[in-house]
Amino acid sequence: MLVQDRAAPSPLKPPKSQIRELPTHQQIRRFSEPKNLDFTSWVSENVSRIVIFFLFIVTVASFFFLYNTTDTASLLCFQSQSTQSLQSLTRPQIKWSSIQVLPDKTSPYASFLTEKWIIVSVTKYPTEELKGLVKIRGWQVLAVGNSMTPKDWSLKGAIFLSLDAQAELGYRVLDHLPYDSFVRKSVGYLFAIQHGAKKIYDADDRGEVIGGDLGKHFDVELVGEDAKQEPVLQYSHENPNRTVVNPYIHFGQRSVWPRGLPLENVGEINHEEYYTEVFGGKQFIQQGVSNGLPDVDSVFYFTRKTTLEAFDITFDEHAPKVALPQGVMVPVNSFNTLYHSPAFWGLMLPVSVSSMASDVLRGYWGQRLLWELGGYVAVYPPTAHRFDRIEAYPFAEEKDLHVNVGRLIKFLLSWRSEKHSFFETILDLSFAMAEEGFWTEQDLKFTAAWLQDLITVGYQQPRLMSLELDRPRATIGHGDRKEFVPRKLPSVHLGVEETGTVSTEIGNLIRWRKNFGNVVLVMFCNGPVERTALEWRLLYGRVFKTVVILSSQKNSDLYVEEAKRDHIYKHLPKIFDRYSSAEGFLFVEDDTILNYWNLLQADKTKIWTTDKVSKSWTSVKPTEKSDWFSVQAELVKRTVSTMPAHFQVNYKEAAKNNQDTLTVCSSEVFYVPKRYVTDFIELVELVGDMDLHYKVAVPMFFMSMDSPQNFDPVLGSMVYKRKSSSFNSSLSLYSAQAPAVHPWSILSEQDFIKLVGQMAEGDPLLMELV
Repeated sequence: MLVQDRAAPSPLKPPKSQIRELPTHQQIRRFSEPKNLDFTSWVSENVSRIVIFFLFIVTVASFFFLYNTTDTASLLCFQSQSTQSLQSLTRPQIKWSSIQVLPDKTSPYASFLTEKWIIVSVTKYPTEELKGLVKIRGWQVLAVGNSMTPKDWSLKGAIFLSLDAQAELGYRVLDHLPYDSFVRKSVGYLFAIQHGAKKIYDADDRGEVIGGDLGKHFDVELVGEDAKQEPVLQYSHENPNRTVVNPYIHFGQRSVWPRGLPLENVGEINHEEYYTEVFGGKQFIQQGVSNGLPDVDSVFYFTRKTTLEAFDITFDEHAPKVALPQGVMVPVNSFNTLYHSPAFWGLMLPVSVSSMASDVLRGYWGQRLLWELGGYVAVYPPTAHRFDRIEAYPFAEEKDLHVNVGRLIKFLLSWRSEKHSFFETILDLSFAMAEEGFWTEQDLKFTAAWLQDLITVGYQQPRLMSLELDRPRATIGHGDRKEFVPRKLPSVHLGVEETGTVSTEIGNLIRWRKNFGNVVLVMFCNGPVERTALEWRLLYGRVFKTVVILSSQKNSDLYVEEAKRDHIYKHLPKIFDRYSSAEGFLFVEDDTILNYWNLLQADKTKIWTTDKVSKSWTSVKPTEKSDWFSVQAELVKRTVSTMPAHFQVNYKEAAKNNQDTLTVCSSEVFYVPKRYVTDFIELVELVGDMDLHYKVAVPMFFMSMDSPQNFDPVLGSMVYKRKSSSFNSSLSLYSAQAPAVHPWSILSEQDFIKLVGQMAEGDPLLMELV
């Protein structure tokens, strides 16, 4: 999302090259010993030069190949990763006591001090919204320029830091900042702190403060006579599996989500059953909600309106502010957020990630560190109105954010530090995040420079407090529960405004989510996961509790686990154990499409399989002892002979009419309810290391666990055709009235878009994904 006319950071400008001049006079040996012109002798004498010349040619060729086949960002990433792989990360060692506090002696504002600052990044001439910020009484606006800012930029009442003015300040962070990015606001934060800041409102130049008063909703004062000494509503911490929330639900917009919310959490649209309370005074980071164009990601921006239509979304201004307990996080941005001085260290904007990810990573990083101080983040009702200028939202810059943010949250919750000072703790986390690949060593060095600059401008590091995360969670009694039911305000779906109540389509989505919200979907991808994994999560993650993606090759960045397709059943017990509270597990291969709206009538306590689909569930009579079916049949007999009595009885009863045949099921889709999970695991253990193919093992398991008469017939009416060698998805094959469709090929994003167009007949809201 273009938050502040953001551009992707470019590398720092290189210093002017210093070219060593060759001497104008050289001694020339006019007479030298004659050389032997024999080729073999010449090669032997010049072998080292030949090797060096050859390596030089290969290096140049490789560089041009990379340059022509990848974009600049990929090339830079390649160079960065190559360098980092050759040398391990080094944690900066800083002597904090040797850093001196230095006053501003160079700028025209050296003697100027004030406590309340508004900091914006500017790339164009002053907007009307920025002119409005200057008029807010008691607050000083500081505009931070970059290489795209007009040279003659000025605004009466605002302090402007041009690139030249920034360079004169001498901050260490200047060596790490790109010239053409909004992340240069970090210079502005340091300048404000150096000039007496106690509160910093992080803003952008398209936001208009509602009522011209930041104190209308924000808690500008946390201590003293003007502070509001009142409890703050707080999200419940009772569910240890909930690690992130969508605050927009609390403020009346259940179908809108903020940039930085993991996409797998987008479908969680139920309001809180109850809240708790926390005493106010430590909400050091205060995130405001914005009317008009709220902070949303490109997925939302591109799917919830027509191209030339501007967003104008309204949130509930009467909803109470809400705090986040330790262990639960929320996306935090850089254009409508109030920071109090105990959290000023958290203003640092990372420089090695994309502009769309910088403030989101900062927000999660800062929240985790804030817990070390006993502080917390609170979200406030609408404090600003941002105007949608209908500008392009670069999804490409957000894709890594969508992939990594869920992993980042899990990492931050598990991370611990044993350092005894807060700044060393910050360095610890920044180092760990570089090791894990959330940002690069550049941000580790930037963190070190930032912390040293904080001391230089007079900031005193806060004291550490004990972490509540490691304490046993207190039981929430009925007397501690606080109720608040959010309003349901008019919203926007597919360019159509709702009129007060939830639309039929959203109502269906809620119904599906309620039915499958505790069912884990396990998908095996035969196709390229780097092109389809995110799309599958978007498609099914709206409905199911969790989407676990398996493939023949592991991809940690996309959360794709490695598993062998032929023995896929052997991997399932690990997933069963991981999600032990799940109601059931639905397995599907990526060549089979689930029409989940047609699965509502199925009994989630029974086995679902394709035993009623003749082309999927077949009986084969082995002919020769050496053929594949004979080998598999022998393995089945061996397994059945070791089964406990109840399994043997069930299996032999189911197979009594086909004793000389082998039951084979293609097993592209099946469901294991919770009550059969233990049986399934026991049967997998009986198979052990035997090379029993999953197309044989799965039907054997099901026939051993229960009688086929008791299987739920829901999949019996699926569209099923055998896949030929020349298989290609045919739009005529798809039916929105069937529970599932097989086969279907998804190899690219374009294939996914075509599929969504077909599935939208059953779930119209799917069109929001494309």
